[in-house]
This record gives sequence, structure tokens and C-alpha cells, in this order.
Amino acid sequence: MAKTYLVDVTDALGKQTKEKVDANSPEQARSILQGRYPTIGRVMEKKGGFDLSALDFSGGVSVKDKSIFSRQFAAMVNAGVAIVRCLSVLSDQATSPKMKKALLELSADVQQGISLSESMKKHPACFDDLYVSMIEAGEMGGILDEVLNRLARLLEDMAKLQAEVKSAMTYPVVVGSFALIIFFAMTIFLIPIFAGIFGDLGIELPLLTQVMLNLSAFLRTPKVLIPIAIVIAIVFAYKQYYKTTAGKLQIDMIKLKLPVLGDIIEKSAVAKFCRIFGVLTRSGVPIMNSLDIVGRTAGNQVICNAVEATKAEIQQGGMMSVALEREKVFPALAIQMLTIGEETGELDGMMLKVADFYDTEVEGAVKALTSILEPIMMVGIAIMVGTILLSMYLPMFKVFEALG
Repeated sequence: MAKTYLVDVTDALGKQTKEKVDANSPEQARSILQGRYPTIGRVMEKKGGFDLSALDFSGGVSVKDKSIFSRQFAAMVNAGVAIVRCLSVLSDQATSPKMKKALLELSADVQQGISLSESMKKHPACFDDLYVSMIEAGEMGGILDEVLNRLARLLEDMAKLQAEVKSAMTYPVVVGSFALIIFFAMTIFLIPIFAGIFGDLGIELPLLTQVMLNLSAFLRTPKVLIPIAIVIAIVFAYKQYYKTTAGKLQIDMIKLKLPVLGDIIEKSAVAKFCRIFGVLTRSGVPIMNSLDIVGRTAGNQVICNAVEATKAEIQQGGMMSVALEREKVFPALAIQMLTIGEETGELDGMMLKVADFYDTEVEGAVKALTSILEPIMMVGIAIMVGTILLSMYLPMFKVFEALG
């Protein structure tokens, strides 16, 4: 029965650390680590209890990290460098601690005769089903460098789209955040100053001024924690409900029907589906396996259900485009292009063209959305600040009238 051992090791740079290894004996644990580290020290069996080393503070592996790794790996494999050497060199260059650790373990596994794809399955945080399946197809077909290049292009396209969407939404988010900060700062710190002045004058306050004074007083009491707690509870309940199958389906369906945003979500999901499926089938992954992977990576339960219906249709000898059209999830243009791809036998190429088209559509829709949001947010900021100033100056008009 395998046990967990903690091993003192020293890397090539002289840095000492501890490695956790599952092995049948201390000797096996030592042999597993010999390929990774030049110096192996004390081997101790890990006892029960809480282990701080089990906590992961290294962060995740971004799409950009994986695309850079794939591009560099493809170049080295194409140049004839041994896989073990590639993994060793790339682990030294990896900026993500989690990726670095995974590559070191991949190198050790490959040295022991384990296939690269099998070893990658042990690290789902770094290499998902899509990545593993394409690597497996590349190993079986002897085109690992070509598959890695396709993976790199796929990940680069995904990273580019994510970056463009994030960049387009940064300005509205930042402006909106500053607007809220300014509003609450003025409400909490500025209004109380005027409240004291109004109290000394002893005048009857206008409704707007009284509302703002009440809001300011509320924000400066412990009662403000009540709406905060309610919001946290709603968010928690939403996340728990979204984890259920029925909840995920219902919420994802609502997302697709949202005005403006629903169109962006739909086009983004279609682009992702087509790009991943096209790259998988072009790399030699069987269609049913490709659909399994696409369904798991769709990110939308409605799309996932459409993929399941497509699998059933294909198993009965039907066409993918017919099943997708029946589900009424994909736009008519995408269905027409997929139908042409199936009829001409160029489904993978047509899928990639559809993905390119809808990626462009998503970029344009996001830019259009931000161009609409910018003036709306400017008006919103003006209304918030104007409301505070007006509520403070309205009583002064009454003072002037009384003096007159």
C-alpha cells in the first residue's frame, strides 16, 4: 500500500526544500525524485494530522501561461530535443509555481516510461481534458509538435479574446468603482458637516435633504452591516443554486436571453465551441471524444445539453448541424456554415472559420457595449454628485428667503 513521504531535496541551484511523494517504500520515493533533483536527503514517512504543505498558495495557471508553454514546447520538439530535456528546460523558465512543479513531475514520469498524456492527467489544474486529449492524439499519430502548435494557437486566440474583453470592460468598471467611492465618501463625511449647520439654523429641511441626512446617518451606524449581510447571503445562495444541475440550466438560459449581454454570451459560446471542436478533430481526436470535451468545456449548461443531443444524433447516423438546429441554441448563420462543412467533408476547417467570425462579432459587440456604457456612466456620476450638492444647497435657499 502506497504511503506518503516527505523528502529533503536540493535543486541544481543549491536551494533546499521538501517534496511530498507517494511511494511503497522510502527507496522508491528516493528513486522517484532522483530524476528531478541532484541531491536527495532524508526520507520521512508523513504521519496523520494537518499538513500546511497541502495548502496551495501558488495561484492558478492562466491561459497565457499554457499558450507560452505550448509554443516553446512545440519549437523544442520540432528541433529534435528530447521530451525529458524539453520539460526540464521549460520548468526552469516557468513563471507559475504550479506549472513549474507540474513540469518537474512530468519530466520524472516520462523518464520512468509513462506517456506524456498519462502524466498530464495527474495535473488537471494545469492540463485540462482538452489539452490531454490533443497531446494523446499527437503521441499516437507521431505529430506531437504539430499538435502543440495547434494548441498554442488555440490558447493564444482564447487568451487574446479574454484580454480584449477584459480591456474593454476595465474602463467602465474603474469609473463605476470610483463613482461609488466618491458618492459614499461624500455621503458619510461631507453631509454630516452640513447637518450640523442646518441643525444650528433650525430651519425645516426639504425632503431631498432629509433623505440624504437619513442615509448618511444610516451608513455611519452598525445597521449598515444588515444590507451587506443580505447581499452576501444572496450571492452565497446564488452560487449554491448554480452548483445544482437545474439551477445551472435555468441561470444559463436566463443569461442567453439577457438584452445585449445575452447576444455576447451566445456568440462567445459558439466561437469557443467551434474553435475547440475544430482543433480537436483536425488533430485526430475522434468526433465523439471531441464532443465530450467540448460539452465539458462549454461553460454553459444550455450549450452542454445541445452537445449531448448532438452526440445522440450522430450515434443514430444523423448530422451535427441538424441536431444543433433542433436545439435552437446556435445562430442560423453558424448552422448554415456547419451544414456546408459536413456536406463538403471540411467540417473542421469550417468550424474554425465560424469561430474566427464569431470572435470578431464578440469583439465588436463588446466595444459597442462599452461605447454605450461610457456616456451612461458619466450621466450616472453627474446625477450622484449633483444629488448630494443639491440636497446641501436647497436649505440655503430657504435661509436666504428667511433673511430677505
